[in-house]
Amino acid sequence: MSEHLHHHHDKDKQDLNKFGYAQELLRSMGGFSNFAISFSIISILTGAVSLYGHGLTYGGPGMMGFGWPIVALFVMFVAAAMAELASAIPTAGALYHWAAILKNKRWGWYTAWINLIGQIGIVAGIDYSVALFADPLLGGVFGYTSNNTTVLIAFTVILLTHGILNHIGIRIVAKLNDFSAWYHIIIVAVLVVSLAFFTKNGLNSVDYLFKVGETFSDKPYLFAFLIGLLQAQWTFTGYDASAHTIEETINPRVRAPWGIFTSVAYSFAIGFLMLAFVTLSIKDAAAAAGSENAFIYVISQALGGTFGSVVLWLVTAAMWFCGLSSITSFSRMMYAFSRDKGMPFSSQWAQISKKFRTPAKAIWLAIILSFLLAFVDYIIKTVNPDAAYTTIAFLTAVSVVGLYVAYGIPIWLKLRAKAQGRFQEKHLGPWNLGKYSDFVSVVALIWIVFICIVMVIPPNETAGYALAAMLLLLVIMDVAYYKNHFPGPLAALNTSMEDILRRERELEQAGSPGTGSGFSHKA
Repeated sequence: MSEHLHHHHDKDKQDLNKFGYAQELLRSMGGFSNFAISFSIISILTGAVSLYGHGLTYGGPGMMGFGWPIVALFVMFVAAAMAELASAIPTAGALYHWAAILKNKRWGWYTAWINLIGQIGIVAGIDYSVALFADPLLGGVFGYTSNNTTVLIAFTVILLTHGILNHIGIRIVAKLNDFSAWYHIIIVAVLVVSLAFFTKNGLNSVDYLFKVGETFSDKPYLFAFLIGLLQAQWTFTGYDASAHTIEETINPRVRAPWGIFTSVAYSFAIGFLMLAFVTLSIKDAAAAAGSENAFIYVISQALGGTFGSVVLWLVTAAMWFCGLSSITSFSRMMYAFSRDKGMPFSSQWAQISKKFRTPAKAIWLAIILSFLLAFVDYIIKTVNPDAAYTTIAFLTAVSVVGLYVAYGIPIWLKLRAKAQGRFQEKHLGPWNLGKYSDFVSVVALIWIVFICIVMVIPPNETAGYALAAMLLLLVIMDVAYYKNHFPGPLAALNTSMEDILRRERELEQAGSPGTGSGFSHKA
């Protein structure tokens, strides 16, 4: 190991020590790996593709031309505000550590649980998306008809493969995440070039991409357009993974914030290019919107049977990589929360595999919880097969609202702490927004409130009911036990940023490896 790398490891260890934690996880991820895990979870070949029919049905072609850029623009505000906090407080607990430090342990506890709810939804939604694509393709190969039961079986197998690989080790997963980032870019390029040069009867004119006023739902267009935003909004979730893997990243206070922000920015640009060509290849939007899977329909019509099937298999593989990354992020968050005794049987989920140095039990709990969310929905749809909502819309809406509420809480608490003088410029990390910090945070919060309302209006009110039930359960758990028994994260036992800075100075004076402040002190 080079002297430069030794210095970074020592400095990163000291940064973690001042928050009260030992370096337990293997710190081996570079900047690209940290970016890649968030880029892979965002996965434009998962969210934008699996919900393509949802966006097309409600917003028509204009959903791709206008809806995607609008959502991406505001999500970049959210990502920037989160990146700034990741640089200031570099622990795997991320969102809930930020909330606990900026306010108190109970705010941290609620943030953690709301984030967990969102993580359950995103893992279930991603792997269910893989199953929705893989099962019909497998059905064509093996001669069976895809249905809800076969999709659930495929979903279970996919979850198991992700659990096994995450259990085996972070090095394998990190390499696969690196490969996944390049794979996504290559497959988008293959898809774009294929549609540009081989679409039967050519592409529509560019103005078709920005055609508004056409909806294939029973809602007025403006209302339908808002419902259709779920397609883009769900795609832009999970980029907090760069913060959850921060204790496994070298030089995390710079690399993790860039991982958060650039994963959104690149997904915006590459995703828009992909959606543009897919939409311009549509010949019958009404038929596509009315099909079982709009994306499969459009690609099959544009590229033909065999060639179209090959492209769809390549897209499905990209979705599989996305699910692999999401389990990594979810399990690290659960590990960090259990380490602070915030969950039932916390001592189990906080255990690290001695052989693989991964939070093995947390990984398998993440698998089980994600399966149960989809399984409960399967039972509901079996009992009530005429339900208006779709399983994928239910799972994705749960993840969007859960994650974005969790994203918003520490951003709001930072603004409050700044107004009260408890969070100051000297507390910022090396990656910060300077004089634009408050403006960016306010815009981010306005968007979060807006989008969380939009995601649970009819026809997706079932997601709202599920989230309300989960929140009620959290309140009961808090009042019955955790209010008096949750010790809070070690990172927040010293209740102010000033105390954390003081601990840093004490560690330096005691001769801890590495010198220089972990925070950016400005005049």
